[in-house]
Amino acid sequence: MIPAFNGLEFGIVLGMFVAVAVLGFVASRWRRGTSLASVEEWGLGGRRFGTVVSWFLIGGDLYTAYTFVAVPALLFGIGAAGFFAVPYTIAVFPLVMFAAARMWSVCHEHGYATAADFVRGRHGSSILALLVAITGIVATMPYIALQLTGIRAVIETMGIGGDWPLWIAFVVLAAYTFTSGLRAPAMVAFVKDILIYVMVLVAVIYIPYKLGGYNVIFHGAQSALAAKGYSTLLSGSQYLGYTTLALGSALALFLYPHAVTGVLASRSRNVVKKNMSLLPAYSLMLGFIALLGYMALAAHVKPVGGTAAKPDTTTIVPVLFNDEFPHWFAGIAFGAIVIGALVPAAIMAIAAANTFARDIYKPYIRPAASDREEGLVSQIVSVILKLGAVAVIVSLKLTFALEFQLIGGVIVIQILPSVVLGLYTRWYHRWALVAGWIAGMGLSVYMLYVTPSATTAHFGNASFALSTWGLHTKMTIWTGIVGVVANLVVATALTPLLARLPRGNDETKPGDFGEAEAPPIPFGPGPVVGQT
Repeated sequence: MIPAFNGLEFGIVLGMFVAVAVLGFVASRWRRGTSLASVEEWGLGGRRFGTVVSWFLIGGDLYTAYTFVAVPALLFGIGAAGFFAVPYTIAVFPLVMFAAARMWSVCHEHGYATAADFVRGRHGSSILALLVAITGIVATMPYIALQLTGIRAVIETMGIGGDWPLWIAFVVLAAYTFTSGLRAPAMVAFVKDILIYVMVLVAVIYIPYKLGGYNVIFHGAQSALAAKGYSTLLSGSQYLGYTTLALGSALALFLYPHAVTGVLASRSRNVVKKNMSLLPAYSLMLGFIALLGYMALAAHVKPVGGTAAKPDTTTIVPVLFNDEFPHWFAGIAFGAIVIGALVPAAIMAIAAANTFARDIYKPYIRPAASDREEGLVSQIVSVILKLGAVAVIVSLKLTFALEFQLIGGVIVIQILPSVVLGLYTRWYHRWALVAGWIAGMGLSVYMLYVTPSATTAHFGNASFALSTWGLHTKMTIWTGIVGVVANLVVATALTPLLARLPRGNDETKPGDFGEAEAPPIPFGPGPVVGQT
């Protein structure tokens, strides 16, 4: 049953959206250089963000709308397996702390703006850099679309028919990111995170109080899940799929263009390391958010939207808030979810557009393009990417929106050998890395293709059933892990065989990755990073 339209909720959401849009346009004047017409200024914020701004930016980038709608929806649908997001966000920051710091240092030294820039300079291979660039853009597209599912879930819960609010949100988002670049989501991230923390803390105290306590919640959730064949505890057949999904997601997260952009926008190596130490604070919030799925089960929430056979489970959190809170607070929560979608969608589109402009347009289409032209292309492509994301959301109806992100992770993890291992060693031959990418990506796409879901025969989800290979087991494994292992095996086996072929020029030096703190970039106009 679709809830009746509530003018108070709609007015609050609209007011918050307008305030954020104004803030996004104002951000164009914040800590800017002489002009925003370059990838350095428009797409990386001039690499001037300090610890606090970077913490909110990277947090707003990584803890996205899927956090608020898709993770609870997964727990609502399949139980304990949905908790994979909590251990993976706990593990990711210790895993990437030193790699991210090395990435910042070498990119600061040479003026690299993307992971593909680094790969081209490190391995001396334009083809490998092109593969890295294409992989990042393709993996980011479903991730951008995923953010918009949060907006659509709020729209459906408020009883608004049609997708016109999505298109309006797209137009406004495209306008202020085109004008302000990375500064817009960086500034809006402050508002977004404060709202989310308030919303979550109130929810995990008030809703259990209203429902009778966490004991009642877990008992009700277990009863509801058992009726569907699931549980609040993992079964033996779920362990492999759960652990590989958590580990693989942690390895893949900082390979996305938007994660690299968040790191490179920091003004110093020390800022990066501090943020890797502080960002796990978000994982506590994520654990609370995940519990909203169990609260929805205990409260007997009925999703809205979708069909009777396949309801849109991404609406369970908005419906839970609509049912359990006064309308004024539900309106604030809905506004927080909408803003929580706009911030990461903007960063992702900017990062993917930077990658296209710097690593596809300039090397292959317009080698003589100026910095201004390169920046303009990035601005235009960011609009196109957002348009594509809205079109995907409007045309596709997925039961679990989280599969958007999980399939993107399967794709992006294939650049791990080229990017992460490249930060530490030049042992791998460039052509061996190309062959490894082909093997890993080919195997991953094949496994995704033969994986069905309840509604589709192909590309059903990112968990591969081992029974597909004739094994008598119910266990699954995250497809990306299989693909990246194949990638590494091929690259490792071929490197000695290709030793006599030219390795390509390495622009970097050992000192470029070192622990020594590079001087921070001053605020205001100055030379472009990497130039004198």
